[in-house]
Amino acid sequence: MNSRKLFNALLIAAMALASCKKDKKTDEPIPEPFVAENPATFKEIASIDLGGATAAEISAYDPSTKKLFVVSNDGGTKVEVVDLSAYPTVSKVKTLTFPNNAGINSVAVSNGLLAVALDGADKQGNGDVVIIKTSTLEEVKKITVGAMPDMVTFSPDGNYILTANEGEPNDTYTVDPVGSISIINVKDNYSVKTMDFSGFESQKATLVANGFRIYGLNASFAKDIEPEYITVAADSKKAYVTLQENNGVAEIDIVAGAITKIMPLGTRDISLAENPFDVSDKDGKKELKNWPIKAFYLPDAIAYFTANNTGYLALANEGDTRAYSAFNEEARVKDLTLDPTKFPTASLLKQDANLGRLTVSKFFGDTDGDGDYDELYATGGRSLSIINASTGQLVANIGKDLEQRVIDAGKYDDDRSDNKGVEVEGVTVAQVNGQTLAFIGMERVDQIAIYDIGNPAAPKFVQLFSTGDAPEGILFVKPKDSPNGRSLLIVSNEDDGTVKFFQPDKL
Repeated sequence: MNSRKLFNALLIAAMALASCKKDKKTDEPIPEPFVAENPATFKEIASIDLGGATAAEISAYDPSTKKLFVVSNDGGTKVEVVDLSAYPTVSKVKTLTFPNNAGINSVAVSNGLLAVALDGADKQGNGDVVIIKTSTLEEVKKITVGAMPDMVTFSPDGNYILTANEGEPNDTYTVDPVGSISIINVKDNYSVKTMDFSGFESQKATLVANGFRIYGLNASFAKDIEPEYITVAADSKKAYVTLQENNGVAEIDIVAGAITKIMPLGTRDISLAENPFDVSDKDGKKELKNWPIKAFYLPDAIAYFTANNTGYLALANEGDTRAYSAFNEEARVKDLTLDPTKFPTASLLKQDANLGRLTVSKFFGDTDGDGDYDELYATGGRSLSIINASTGQLVANIGKDLEQRVIDAGKYDDDRSDNKGVEVEGVTVAQVNGQTLAFIGMERVDQIAIYDIGNPAAPKFVQLFSTGDAPEGILFVKPKDSPNGRSLLIVSNEDDGTVKFFQPDKL
């Protein structure tokens, strides 16, 4: 055996041993299948078209039956069941319908159970989680949770199901339910506890001073909170929830059934060299530059991971606004009166080729209350942030490098420069070939970027590749669970209704 082959064999053996689980009786390692793969070579292996727009939003995979369950709001409230047993041939085998619910938002799988998150018959009313056996597709239980469960997930040990109940208002803002978190105890006959954020009312001033947003129309603190997405720590004890419109992350003690803290995210300073934006869709350029503005991060998806025995959170900073018929925070810079002292070149900045067309929030920035804007706040971080899970401290921000690579690849959509840029919406973190990788979904440019985040403070670019139209759900399947024993990335694309399957080359 030559030296290179020997090195590769030793590497594979070492990594396989490191990833071993232990037998509960003997405490001896149980080897898991390991395939040496090149994480920079993900490419499309298979695809399925499930319909039109909204036909493929979020997906969940069951390794025991090799079925994929895909959220669809195309022509009804449905879950499409896709068979992967003959992969790379994939085929739709059944449609599960939920006609008495106003919409479907999310799915998750664990230990042969499928959890489906549904809006109630009244969208602003309480929602439901339906539990279904993946083997027979029989309904096991239906559990009432808070209003508009936007995301559902299992804890890694399978003992709990959590939902982020967004509680959005109706378009006229006459009904605004509280945002909440529901914890369902699987082992206790699916008993449920739903918690809101009213207990944090006394912390409002401190939270707001650190970049948290409370601003809804006539809204109490609890009503203003809008939970979006959940990730759970590997030990199944804590969960972390993005509060997107509020610009924060909540920590949940799962076992105690309590919301323990809120971590405000602050702002990204676009005047700094490391934080440039392309702010105009009318300048004829795809160019990142610095501007005298700040940006609220406003994350959508979130993923927990560990490095060097420390927990971290990866945040997909999509940006989202409250834009209702009765209450709209969006404004273009050119339509605002800027403070002449803070913005001495206001007339130049307000030109369409500069900041004029940039979408900002009109509810923030008048710091002295005199009717003009002393600061400008864009809506969305246009980045993937990595923060310390315990402290909320920013560790790294993948923004400038990410957008520049999309521009260099000829994939940037300049029409969205005045709004969300590449629109970082999805993220999942997984191990491939011993590397800790962040898979970053960019909805507006139809791309997935991979970064090595094994050193969270110094992310390294790995790969950029195209998906379907508007990637919404990003799901990683480990080699031991995938239908062909290889790492598998499944991407659900909202605007064209496709699901695409990507895998890397072997080393």
